[in-house]
Amino acid sequence: MEKAKLSMIRTTMKRWLMVLCVLAGIAGCGRDSPEAQLRQRIDDMQAAVETQRPRDFMDGVSEAFTGQDGMDRAALHNLLRMRALANARTGATIGPLDVRVEGENATVEFPLLLTGSSGRLLPEQAATYRVTTTWRQEGGEWRVYHARWKDRP
Repeated sequence: MEKAKLSMIRTTMKRWLMVLCVLAGIAGCGRDSPEAQLRQRIDDMQAAVETQRPRDFMDGVSEAFTGQDGMDRAALHNLLRMRALANARTGATIGPLDVRVEGENATVEFPLLLTGSSGRLLPEQAATYRVTTTWRQEGGEWRVYHARWKDRP
């Protein structure tokens, strides 16, 4: 009788283990929501600015990018490289994101504080902006294809 109970317990444990593995697999296979993907992309781009890696930032920028005052993708890349060369440290603090997703397109608005420093304790430069970005899915990845910004007092 003891062997029968032990066998039944093992069978039950195996079934529970299989159910848990299936549930874990389902949870792991689930893709992040479009909003979560956008937030992660923006976090990655912010980190690229702060670690002075313009090329990594540009991974999130569409080849068809247009910006304020006729800025294109190449001009944006040059601006980022110039900031990295001119400052030993660059700060990019992003405020709350207002994310609106419509299918494969999205708009993200946020306040931005940009700082630049020669490496001393306090930054020598600082500016705040209200940024509006427009995104779309390209090859399964979110990329910004338009941006505009306003100085904030």
